[in-house]
Amino acid sequence: MDRGAPTLDAVTTFGDLVRWRTSLSGAALAHVRRLAGTWRPLADLSFSDLLLLAPVEGEEGHRFVVLAQVRPTTGQTVYPVDMVGTVVDEVERPMLTRVWRLGEMVETDTQALSAKERVRVQVIPVTYRERLVALVTREYLPNVGRRPGELERTYLDVFQRFARMVAAGTFPFERDEEELETAPRVGDGAIVVDADTRVRFASPNAVSALHRMGIHAYAQGMKLAEIGFDSASVRASLRDGSPSMEDIDRNDVTLMVRAIPLLDGDAVTGGIVLVRDVTDLRRRDRMLMSKDATIREIHHRVKNNLQTIASLLRLQRRRVDNAEARDALAESERRIRSIAIVHETLSRDAGDVVDFTEIVRPLVRVVEESVSSDDLSIHFTVEGDAGELPGEVATPLAVVVNELMQNAVDHAFEGRDTGQVHVRLVREPDQLVIEVRDNGNGLPEHFTLEDATGLGLSIVKALVSGELGGTIEMRATGEGTEVHVRVPVVQPRVDV
Repeated sequence: MDRGAPTLDAVTTFGDLVRWRTSLSGAALAHVRRLAGTWRPLADLSFSDLLLLAPVEGEEGHRFVVLAQVRPTTGQTVYPVDMVGTVVDEVERPMLTRVWRLGEMVETDTQALSAKERVRVQVIPVTYRERLVALVTREYLPNVGRRPGELERTYLDVFQRFARMVAAGTFPFERDEEELETAPRVGDGAIVVDADTRVRFASPNAVSALHRMGIHAYAQGMKLAEIGFDSASVRASLRDGSPSMEDIDRNDVTLMVRAIPLLDGDAVTGGIVLVRDVTDLRRRDRMLMSKDATIREIHHRVKNNLQTIASLLRLQRRRVDNAEARDALAESERRIRSIAIVHETLSRDAGDVVDFTEIVRPLVRVVEESVSSDDLSIHFTVEGDAGELPGEVATPLAVVVNELMQNAVDHAFEGRDTGQVHVRLVREPDQLVIEVRDNGNGLPEHFTLEDATGLGLSIVKALVSGELGGTIEMRATGEGTEVHVRVPVVQPRVDV
């Protein structure tokens, strides 16, 4: 059943292919997706390309679609082009139909899918809870007349153990998460152990990694703990039959260790331990954490200093008799507090971006508290989500929102004792829209924003147009006034 599916050329993502071309769903789909997220070591161990195929809905056993593909970093790829989305039928690959019907692994020579050259193909059934749900093909160029070395023989043996696990439904693991890009690869270093953590093979790169940690003992035949490589995660992985990962620090060297158990039925028969030297990576991580902590501390101190300045202005305002001077000091205090709110948010979160919605809400409270009196009651509301903004954008934008709300309070409700101010935030792909709407008296006759000379609107125009590269519109609605501010999310570079 086609279900109105688009052409295969237009469908290349895993989710789209599953949705439009297969009947996979629920737990079986999750199992297949986990396999595609964790099978990279299998490609490296087999020195081969791996293709994940599922039967096309309504044509099970006759046509299969390639859902995912992984290339080896340890050998030559058969498919430099992307095969995801390719549909293979039983005429091209009769062994797929055979495996789908019998549920047994098959290996044979055949023609490559994207070229005329001959390749060796091993077809592995993917089983989930005793039900065949997909197929994996291992495809590689046969090495004629070359005798494989110990490393190659060991890796291929481990791969075949994983292949049997895939066919039995014990790989991927139920609790296995998608592999991180920073996770150790087979080429970084691999140690094959038995169920007692006794080393059966260690690749040259793994031996070099152990040497950097100060471990120089001959590992073959010895337990990991006996050579000084005592990893709690490896022991737990072999005990529980589930993969694990941890960092081990020794002699100023940090190794990322990933343990993957090997099963025969429900019994753990050994495992492969992948190791990667991440000393430089962890050092950079620590430097970034230290930098983030320093930046947060700077923002915290700036916020404290701004609050001190605001408090001094408030004290000064109380000592001034002139009403105009008191109002000017009060406006300055509010502007400083709006900037302090941004720095307070930046002092709590790592990085240089802030959730601007979480800045607008306290801004509204500051204005609402400052204008509340027995003579005038104004209700403020906030709607929408502004998303995250860089600190250098959030700071002037906070001042803009503060000025627009204060402008509404100062001019919209003359002669009235109640009013409403509504702030609406809309995040679009390339810009942020801020709308400030009141239900006040509207704009004066012949009012134009360009001719407005008030300090508040002058600040708004300068920040929006000059610093933020945005636009501002102000108009009467018949039920009050609306102000629309549009600011680019990605700020343009200015060449000096």
